[in-house]
Amino acid sequence: MKKLLPFLFSLLGICSFSQQVESLTTILNDKISIRALELYDGKVWYSGTDSKFGFVDLKDPKDQKQIKLSEKKLQFRTLAQNKESFFAINIESPAYFFKIDKKDLTYKIVHTDTAKTAFYDAFHFVNKKRAFTFSDTDDNRLKLMMYKDGQWSFFENKLKLNQGEAAFAASNTNIASTQNYLWIATGGKASRILRLHFKNEKLEIFNTPFIQGESSQGMYSIDFANDKFGVAVGGDYTKQEANVNNIATTNDGGETWQIQASGKNAGYTTCVKIKPNSKGKELISVGDQHISYSSDFGKNWKKISDEKGFFVCEWVDGNTVVLAGKDKISLLKLKF
Repeated sequence: MKKLLPFLFSLLGICSFSQQVESLTTILNDKISIRALELYDGKVWYSGTDSKFGFVDLKDPKDQKQIKLSEKKLQFRTLAQNKESFFAINIESPAYFFKIDKKDLTYKIVHTDTAKTAFYDAFHFVNKKRAFTFSDTDDNRLKLMMYKDGQWSFFENKLKLNQGEAAFAASNTNIASTQNYLWIATGGKASRILRLHFKNEKLEIFNTPFIQGESSQGMYSIDFANDKFGVAVGGDYTKQEANVNNIATTNDGGETWQIQASGKNAGYTTCVKIKPNSKGKELISVGDQHISYSSDFGKNWKKISDEKGFFVCEWVDGNTVVLAGKDKISLLKLKF
């Protein structure tokens, strides 16, 4: 029995990570940095540097189009969509809120933030008519903007962030939502979770055991499977190999977090996505130096590719993931 147990445990380990990379194909090459993706109409849509916005057809990558939303060299790190339009906001001030029609790709600026500290980190629709985005400020207040029924307004709140607490515009994924909640992940001198309950519009904030204390540390990306289970990834972008206290999960809607795979993962990570219909069991993540996968609710991770330069990812279906980053968009096929 003593000899059999190690064999069984090793077999379980193999089964836990039975997936293989079938292919990794680049479908867009361009001089661009992409940190925001959306899927629509069988295409991957992106926004990026040099005011670029466009799409690549996932089945026929030769079918692609790119436009520039401005003559200025704006840098976009956000992208969101509702039924009729895409929305993108450039980082740095002034921040222009662009609305792009899905039918003909005509666009216009629908809101402008001229505050010197304007720097919008993520943009997220929670339903067809309501979206949230947030920005850095100079007075530590939570600057949460809300789009509702076609109008932009500041979401009134009295919440104050800690000195040096902000957020990272790394992959447009430090906001997540379910039907009942919105979550925002902060980082820097403090890395905490903000939770908004849609029913009573109550804002709460919870501490996390995530790596924090320096401006480069903290949570970079979050995703939630339901009102209870969520995952957060990040680390320190100045120390890419550092892998201590940079992955955590919650089973109570963000109130408490448990560190996972500390010292046993691929390091700094900018984006995490839960596989559809897996209830959080299966996860894909990317960082500047790796693509990683978990099949046990984030407890263990396997680096499945050493491909570098990806910042953002999104599941297309149960075995296909689209990834983007420095100068490229790629399609990853997994075999289970």
